[in-house]
Amino acid sequence: MKSKKNNFNLIGLQQRLKGGILSGGDLIIAIGSSFLGTPYQAGTLDAPGKEKLIVNFHQFDCTTFVETILALSRCAEHGKLASGKFRRELRFIRYRVGKMSGYSSRLHYFTDWLRDNQQKKIIQDISKRLDGEPKRKKINFMTARRGLYAALKNKAEFEKMRQAERNLSRKAFYIIGKDKIGAIKSQIQNGDIIAFPSNQEGLDVAHVGFAFWSGKNLHLLHASGKEGGVVISTKTLIAYLKQNKKYSGIIVSRPI
Repeated sequence: MKSKKNNFNLIGLQQRLKGGILSGGDLIIAIGSSFLGTPYQAGTLDAPGKEKLIVNFHQFDCTTFVETILALSRCAEHGKLASGKFRRELRFIRYRVGKMSGYSSRLHYFTDWLRDNQQKKIIQDISKRLDGEPKRKKINFMTARRGLYAALKNKAEFEKMRQAERNLSRKAFYIIGKDKIGAIKSQIQNGDIIAFPSNQEGLDVAHVGFAFWSGKNLHLLHASGKEGGVVISTKTLIAYLKQNKKYSGIIVSRPI
């Protein structure tokens, strides 16, 4: 997207937040809600050619929505909602150890993203504390479908991605089972990142969004492919989980 258009949106967002006293998860929800109705679009980061930082405020998939809102909220917390600061924050969040060095340096798998951003002290995985149980899984979704990813035609990038998958396959991640959500949901806060582990072979997480409290009911603020854009789920989180048999539970992480 053209930088002038992106800057315009940053300025407009700053004006809407001006004078506010929101912080933490409430700030995340306020910023995320300002994008309600923004269209869903998969694959916006897979541009041809050399890997580059793509900024797009006008289309999201579930992951780019979470990354964008998290980067914006970190900028707003520091009172620096400007294009340069935002781009640095987004790069830091999106790439392994915050450094962009080719396609495989992007954190494609959510459990990789989660672990890396916890090490960078951006978020904290609280799933174990919320009675999550450890799970290991063979991760190879991308390399097993090499033809779907143009960048993986490059042998060096393919081998780097395969090594990243091997590393992930050796590490456990904690899942809060569907039957436990009712007991622990009161410990989930506005703006917590909710990820949905997948039952699909080779894949760790299928979807991600933000926890959104409406009165006593917990919902999800997310970029939804099914609903075609950024929405607040009409169903509660528990009901949303029940209707999605491909999800095995949730992973909860909290922005720091």
